[in-house]
Amino acid sequence: MSTAPIGSVVWTDLTVKNADNVKDFYAQVVGWQANPVSMGDYDDFTMQLPSKNQNVVGICHAKGDNANLPAQWLLYFKVANLDDSISQTQAGGGKLLSAIKHYGSQSRYIIIQDPAGAVCALFEETP
Repeated sequence: MSTAPIGSVVWTDLTVKNADNVKDFYAQVVGWQANPVSMGDYDDFTMQLPSKNQNVVGICHAKGDNANLPAQWLLYFKVANLDDSISQTQAGGGKLLSAIKHYGSQSRYIIIQDPAGAVCALFEETP
């Protein structure tokens, strides 16, 4: 479990059509090392700090549920209660861009769009 406080950015993904090329670009430009993550028929990637083998961001293929996401860095914000945050998103004029997804057995998240059109993810750790 993350010890990050509510409201923190807890992860960042980049979802693009050409993740293989883009992960190589960032490996060269930033110095990250790519770590493949099997998605069944293809690999997405966590990008790691080379000196520590520490995952810092993800680079993903725009496939399946992610096919219509814009090519931008997607921030994951930690929330206290995902259901409450979803209600507040809709009440405040935002849109839900995905179904609730589970990450392992200890967390769940959803991708939203705010009233100005910016996209982010809301992330909840479950007990």
